[in-house]
This record gives sequence, structure tokens and C-alpha cells, in this order.
Amino acid sequence: MNKSEIAVFDTTLRDGTQGTGINFTLKDKLEIAEFLDNFRIDYIEGGFPLASEKEAAFFQEVKKLNLKNSKICSFGSTRRPGIPASQDTNINALLQAETPAVVVVGKSWDAHVTQVIGTDLEENLEMIRDSISYMKSEGREIIFDLEHFFDGYKGNPEYSKRILTCASEAGADCLVMCDTNGGTLPQEAAGIITELKTLSLAPLGVHFHNDTGTAVAASLLSVDAGAVHVQGTVNGWGERSGNANLCVIIPNLSLKMQKKLSCSNNMTELTKLSRFCAEKANIIPEKNQPYVGETAFNHKAGQHADVISKAPELMEHLDSSLIGNSRKILLSELAGKSTIVRKLSKYGEYDKRSEIVDELTQRLKQKEIEGYEYEAAEASFDVIMRKALNKFQPLFELQNYHLESHKTMTSKSKTVGRLFLKAKGIEHMGAAVGEGPVDTLNASLRDALIPSFPFLKELHLIDYRVRVLNPEDATAARVRVFITYTDNENSWDTVGVSENIIEASWEALIDALNYYYNNFILKDQK
Repeated sequence: MNKSEIAVFDTTLRDGTQGTGINFTLKDKLEIAEFLDNFRIDYIEGGFPLASEKEAAFFQEVKKLNLKNSKICSFGSTRRPGIPASQDTNINALLQAETPAVVVVGKSWDAHVTQVIGTDLEENLEMIRDSISYMKSEGREIIFDLEHFFDGYKGNPEYSKRILTCASEAGADCLVMCDTNGGTLPQEAAGIITELKTLSLAPLGVHFHNDTGTAVAASLLSVDAGAVHVQGTVNGWGERSGNANLCVIIPNLSLKMQKKLSCSNNMTELTKLSRFCAEKANIIPEKNQPYVGETAFNHKAGQHADVISKAPELMEHLDSSLIGNSRKILLSELAGKSTIVRKLSKYGEYDKRSEIVDELTQRLKQKEIEGYEYEAAEASFDVIMRKALNKFQPLFELQNYHLESHKTMTSKSKTVGRLFLKAKGIEHMGAAVGEGPVDTLNASLRDALIPSFPFLKELHLIDYRVRVLNPEDATAARVRVFITYTDNENSWDTVGVSENIIEASWEALIDALNYYYNNFILKDQK
């Protein structure tokens, strides 16, 4: 086992990819492995070498990365019934992957032995013993995953104990008890592990699925009961309801339970790890995820914001910077003047009784009555503050824009756009053809401005969301548009509201560009 008190085992690249919508290219898998290694995860499970050409290629390419902290693991089953391990195709594929550690999964629920693989209980024990001892003789560290262990133990504890003893005697370095269908509650799992303390076994580990929503709790209670190896995935991805979430388990073990982990000194990179993997999976991160979620340290109520300004430890269970996240005070109709003062602090010191604070508080409440929502679009409110403080410099002035959509027979519809604007005292024209009016408007705007403002090449619109505010008015309804822009390092959100979806989109677009221009470009020029 690793010298850390608790070994952390990541199966994002194997079990995580079984989650709906989770797909990685070979390049993605290699880059995630590098990030996990830099984060100092103890074990990285790469997958089953015979599953596909991509899986086989991963094990060849990962050897070239020169990982310094993590052990790469190949994954596969015990040998088949009636075939010696030395002649089993799957077993030899695991060895040919040349990973320092191998994860061998075996049946530990007697019903699965007889009904799924169709053999008897004694042969199953021999399959486990032969597979482990053979690969140990080849110099591999063996992590033995006991599939459906907790269900098997509850039905036939004596047989499950025999499997644990058999695997230990065969040379397994760690025995990982898996709750494969995710139905075991935390107290059940901890109780079973406590009962196993009377046996002389290899170190125990756990692998939980989240079907009852308790995979993290089960993992933590299992550690309290004696487990020294915990498996899970980044962001809790996995089949069905997912796996135990390492982005929650790791900080709980290290920062709450004071356990020594190999990655304890890198905890400030945890939020980056979560979002890096989400980017590679091309999915939007779950905002309310504990610790690493975008809203994990957000505060909306005015009373909460007031407490945060005086004694943040009274409102937050943890300093967000410890895991690389950050606090946000949200702007909404629930916000008090303390929230406005906090937002204004970047521009100077203001008192809750000042005229500008009162003006912005009333402006916020009025805008939300009109349908605006700034808690998810703080960049737009920053533009409002700058205008109120006379600290705003527009990137350009619009003269007019024109959009024309057309469709011919079975071809896709297209939108042609032209706009005219003035920037730096010079008139500019931009034009583009796009799939829809918003896409075309954005492209036309960039076409007009990039020659004079080349920094816009680095900015990209990455999210666009529309909500109908009064659907009872049908096609005349008012809509709220949110957009997210990024420069690949920072991201910011803006909002627009109108009965015309193009006008709402335009408002959000120009806020996004003006926010960046004022906060990054002009700031750097001073």
C-alpha cells in the first residue's frame, strides 16, 4: 500500500466513462491522467486493455508520459472457469499492458457465481486464487475488486469471508469491497467492515456506487471502520447514478477527518481538477456540487452577505480558497445594501448609507422586476456599476444592424447579417452568414471589431441560454437571455431581456464585450 494513511484510487477513465454522456478521446484520457498524476492521486485505473483499440492504445501511450506520482492500473476479470490463468486471454492482456498495478475483479456474491458465470463456488475460489497468484508471480501489485461484495455478504457471509481469505492468501495487496448495484446504506457497510476485523486479511478498500445517494457517506464511514483504500471518480461520474465523488471524498478525508493523503498538499488544485475533467468530457459542471461547484460558496440573502462581510467563518464551513474555489455574493431582490457595498469594493470604499449604494440597490430591484437576473450574470451588473460611477468606456457605438433569414426547399436555413458601428472614432462594417440570427449577429460583430481590437480573437461564446418569462403571452412573450464568454482563463456571464430575442441577445453580447474591455484591456493599459 501507499505510504499515505488512506490511498485514493481514481476510476474516472474506466468506471466514469460508463456514465451517460461521458466520452473521452485518447488525448483526453492521457491529459486527465497527467492532471491526476500532478494532483498526486495514488492510483489511476485506465480501463480494460481488450475493450477497444483506444483502450489498448492508452496503455501504450501512457508509458511515454513519465508519470511521477500515480500508479496506472489495468482492469479485468479473473480467469474463466476451467482455464489456467497462464493461458487466459484476458489475464495475459492485463500483463501485456505492463502497468505496475493490476485490478482484478472477481465474483463475491454466490448467486452471481452460479447464475451468471455458471460455475460452482469452489471453482470460483480457485479462479480467484489462480488469477491473483499468477499475476503476483509476474511482479504486479494486485488490487482485488470483490464485485457485489456487500450483497453477497448479506446473503452468505461465510462464503464472502472465504473469498477474502482466499484472495489474501493468494497475495492480493488490497481487497476492495464493491457495492456494485449501489444499494448498501452507509451504516450497513461500516458494520460489515467492523465484523471483518477479526479476520487476518490484506488491507481493505471500498468502491461505492451512488444509487441511494449515499456513496460518499458510505466511503467515509468505511474509512472510520477500517478501510484504507477508497475508490471513486472525479465529479461522481459513473453508470446509473454515478460513483462515489472523489471531489467530495478527498476534502472530507483530508480537511475534515484529518487523514493523511498523498494529495493533501495539492488540495488547492481540486476545483481545477473537477472543471478540467468536465471540459474534457464536454459537459457543463454541476454548479451546486459540494466544495468544487460554482455555487458551493455563493451567498444570496442580504442577511447572509452581511454576516460574510463581518465574520465569514460563521456562514461557511470551510475557506473556499483551500480547495481552489471562491466565494460569490449574489445579486438579487433578496440582496441588501451590504451586497452592493461588497460589489463596489473593487472601485473604492463605500458606506451602506451612501447615495450611490442606494441608487444601485434600487436599480437592482427595478431591473429584476423587469425580468433581469444578475445572480447568474454579474458581468452585466458590473457594467451597470461602472456606468453609475462614471468609470465605463464603451468598446463601440452601434449605428445599425440588419439580419435576414432565408430557407430554400430542403436546405438548412441561413441568416445573413450586416452591422455598422463606430469605434475609436472610425466607422466599421461587419458581415457574416450563420445558422441562426444570434450566431450571425455575434460573427458580424467580431468581423467588424477584430481588425481594430485583435484581443477579441481570444474571446469565445461558450454558452447561450434562453428563458421565456411570461409564456402566457405566447409569441409576444418577454425572454431573458444569458450568455457565457471566456478568454480560456476567465469566464463571465451577462444577461439581456426583451420581447425580441435578438435584442435580448444583443444586449447580453455587448455587455460581455464591454465587461472584458473595461476590466481587462483598459486596466492593463493604465
